[in-house]
Amino acid sequence: MADGLDAARSAFLDKRFSDFVTLTVPLLRDADALDHDTEGRALRSHLLQLAGSVLTQVHAYESAEAALSRALDASPDRLRAASVVTTRVWLLIRQGRFDDARTMAIQWADDLEPRMSRATGDELAAWGWMLLQVAATNLRDSRRGEAADALRLAHAAAVLTGRELPPGKERLATWGPRTVAYKTAERDVILDRPDAVLRTAERLSAAGPVEGTEHHRHRLDVARAHVKMRQHSEAVGVLREVHAAAPEWLAQQQYARDILSDVVDRRRTLTPDMRKLSEALGTTV
Repeated sequence: MADGLDAARSAFLDKRFSDFVTLTVPLLRDADALDHDTEGRALRSHLLQLAGSVLTQVHAYESAEAALSRALDASPDRLRAASVVTTRVWLLIRQGRFDDARTMAIQWADDLEPRMSRATGDELAAWGWMLLQVAATNLRDSRRGEAADALRLAHAAAVLTGRELPPGKERLATWGPRTVAYKTAERDVILDRPDAVLRTAERLSAAGPVEGTEHHRHRLDVARAHVKMRQHSEAVGVLREVHAAAPEWLAQQQYARDILSDVVDRRRTLTPDMRKLSEALGTTV
């Protein structure tokens, strides 16, 4: 089971969703047969969280809620539970249930706040990610002051972490200063500050290339900022970049379809790249 979970997690992190489904379906059938010790519960929780995350991405919200509820019930410790709740808050945000998302994220952020002088990287990551979810919820619910407070605390946690931590058994996403910078750029998109988004992107690009879901989401924010600045060719270039790196993931992103539609609406002539992207995203031009 552990080897199967490792393979499924690799497919998830590499955005190979077809492979993920193929690998995960038999694992889910066997999940309830796992031992109820700490190791068995951790494996079951992680597998169900992965499934819940993918189901959220494809808008199967009811099934995602069921998977994440089971993942939380199976969590053997606080850090595993915190990772599941981070995904669950994202599901609530996707559903527009901001009050529920905010209440859950704030409660868990309060409970997870570590003693800074003794906190491990994983403890800081769990708390910091919950703060990012508090910020994300408040931004989308027009609570800018509360969002700024949460983002400021998340930045402090990232500084204390001191480096970018990879995804792993305790979380599905990276954590560290770069991840918080991505979320700062996301805030600037929402607040209509495209110039700030592009400055952040330039600074991050100078630090070297990276991969991962948070990076790809950030690049969509960069594409959106280019559209707002009327830099349509640059926006298309960024979408092409993301498509080359994660085609299956991009095909599930309504955000990417919206960006491309805005470009198409503002351009008189469709380029070959725009047509190819339209086909890949399933949009009409």
